[in-house]
Amino acid sequence: MLLAPFACFASGKAIVKDSLPAGKQNIDFIDPTIGNVGQLLEPTRPTVQLPNQLIRFTPQRKDYMDDQISDFPLNVVSHRLGQVFSIKPAIGKISAASWADRLAYDHNLEVNKPWYYTTWLLNEEVNVEFTAGKKTGFYRFRFPQGKSKALLLGVYNDGNANYQFLPGNAISGQETYNGDVKVYLYGVFSEAGTPGTLEQGQLTNNKNISGNGIKAYVTFPEQTKEVTLKYAISYISPEQAKKNFEEISKQNFDAVSNAGKKAWNDVMSQIQVKGGTPAQLRSFYTALYRCYERAIDITEDGQYYSGFDKQIHKDTRPFYTDDWTWDTYLALHPLRTILNPSREEDMLQSFVRMYDQSGWMPTFPVLFGDHACMNGFHSSVVLLDGYRKGLRNFDVEKAYEGMRKNATEATMLPWRNGPKTSLEDIYYTKGYFPALRPGEKETEPLVHSFEKRQAVAVTLGAAYDDWALAELAGDLNKKTDQQLFAPRAKNYKNLWNADKQFFLPKDSKGDWIDINVKYDGGLGGREFYDENNGWTYLWQVQQDIPGLIGLMGGKQSFENRLDQLFRESLDMSRYQFWSKFPDATGLVGQYSMGNEPSFHIPYLYNYTGAPWKTQQRIRFLLDTWFKDNIFGIPGDEDGGGMSAFVVFSSMGFYPVTPGLPEYTIGSPVFEKVSIALPNKKQFTVVAHNSSSVNKYIQQAKFNGKPLNKPTFTHQQLVDGGTLELFMGPKPNKSWGVE
Repeated sequence: MLLAPFACFASGKAIVKDSLPAGKQNIDFIDPTIGNVGQLLEPTRPTVQLPNQLIRFTPQRKDYMDDQISDFPLNVVSHRLGQVFSIKPAIGKISAASWADRLAYDHNLEVNKPWYYTTWLLNEEVNVEFTAGKKTGFYRFRFPQGKSKALLLGVYNDGNANYQFLPGNAISGQETYNGDVKVYLYGVFSEAGTPGTLEQGQLTNNKNISGNGIKAYVTFPEQTKEVTLKYAISYISPEQAKKNFEEISKQNFDAVSNAGKKAWNDVMSQIQVKGGTPAQLRSFYTALYRCYERAIDITEDGQYYSGFDKQIHKDTRPFYTDDWTWDTYLALHPLRTILNPSREEDMLQSFVRMYDQSGWMPTFPVLFGDHACMNGFHSSVVLLDGYRKGLRNFDVEKAYEGMRKNATEATMLPWRNGPKTSLEDIYYTKGYFPALRPGEKETEPLVHSFEKRQAVAVTLGAAYDDWALAELAGDLNKKTDQQLFAPRAKNYKNLWNADKQFFLPKDSKGDWIDINVKYDGGLGGREFYDENNGWTYLWQVQQDIPGLIGLMGGKQSFENRLDQLFRESLDMSRYQFWSKFPDATGLVGQYSMGNEPSFHIPYLYNYTGAPWKTQQRIRFLLDTWFKDNIFGIPGDEDGGGMSAFVVFSSMGFYPVTPGLPEYTIGSPVFEKVSIALPNKKQFTVVAHNSSSVNKYIQQAKFNGKPLNKPTFTHQQLVDGGTLELFMGPKPNKSWGVE
């Protein structure tokens, strides 16, 4: 977020005092181009969709620096994992080469809204517009007069595909996504055109085409000014695609766009703020918009296709997928539990369905099944967190069964699914995942050749997951299981090297492997850690912060190490460091704001007796790394993971330990935040005189009573409590010290 110049303040008070600038709504502060150029890795995309719905759109280009668009998708199937059915306009005589033409545009003539997109193509002089329904999309093309014109259709994926031009300006299609998922299309053009196909490099008048990499087209008379394409997508059948089309069949473009705007206005209006700078408002509401990109509801008329068993299922509940849980369990799922607990319950029940269908609790559920990514079974943490925050509308017994099976029978290897190997047996018996020594040949053939063992990261992540299993066992009165798994929550201690004061790897015999925690372990440190080095993984014990403090010798030593984290040198140039750890972006010392394992770290000062340092760090990180421009995301956003951190932190509190129903207090950037809760109550954070200067809490009250600890409970939040903070320009070092 942009830091307002000090000249904008008088006596530390922000000039912006009203709820919002005159005539502005929350949705007016959403800018989908924020973060559209990645620091080193993936950018965000200016996604058009309804909140948590199937149809997603973004122009196909490298990133915002690219001044050409390849084409436009009819649907982005999965976040960063592919599209289906391409379309693009063409002017003049078309040829086989036309499909490869890239479309130049002017950034200043492009409009990006969550519900609407438009751009002007400079060479073609065509205006392209798009808006989305739930299972439907709507394109509008406005053409120059006096020139021949066409719409070119293609596909993005290998595998069998087809297009069929039907009577009444209709079109149907099918594309194979990710090898075996059939995606179906039904649409209607507003104008009669002449259809054709491209076969063996030649244009034909055929109305049907099937095969791999197919291309089709429709040409229109020169006098045609405007052509629209309404369409629907189905993952079930061609007949269902045609049925889904009824959602949009009788609506015009503006009606669909206005309905989308209303849908976004409804969810954005749930959180009202007062104060803050325009830049902070833009960063905040854009982050909140990103929190609705996924997971997505793929249910169609009480049915859905599941990639977990490749079957069509009937269900009275919505089925959600496209959830990268390693990224979203930390903040996005907890945020949704506040804002829309019933939708979160549907997502938890979707986890249960995935277990029913595949035999394993999911890690990264997407359309084609469980996309084995990263490490850990953090769906276990999500399920415990929801249960402890009062969510009951899911099969918790079946969920527990799946959690237990994952913890006892599944492989823990990063980027792998399936049954356990001999390495898991070492974890079960010795309490840590074994590592190889540098240069030692891999003995387990299932270890991913690039991702490696990640032995320390796997051990720490598994300890958290095992804690979640043990805690839920206790809540469900499964005392024997609780006694069985509770000791495994302490397994992190087995890799604590007291001499070096870091979590270090051990080999299968139990002997330490001496490494440099800053740069050993190959690309991303993956032999021992994952995407980050030992400085980041020093803090990955959210489930037992007092235990971690004890390992470091007490609160003062713990606080000193936190200070050192933010000040520690890289011991090499940044380009050298990033050649080893490209995911560790947003650097402050050794702290990596751009990667998910770092989210909770600045809040750990609240556990040391120095909450003012949390307040200082959080404001600095927000102001420095989350600006309201195309560079405004310091790492891979991952569909709501990082944005949820911004939403929570801007409001002034954060769930450090999902699975414990409480929040720790930071430093709100706004003077007032009001959350309209689904139970018709309202949770309010009032931060008197909060500004970029006044970031330190002087005193606090909860529901009018003095509060001298930097925490409050989820129950206090959902009961409609009021957290009142009195802010000042200098730290009150005695507040919040228990």
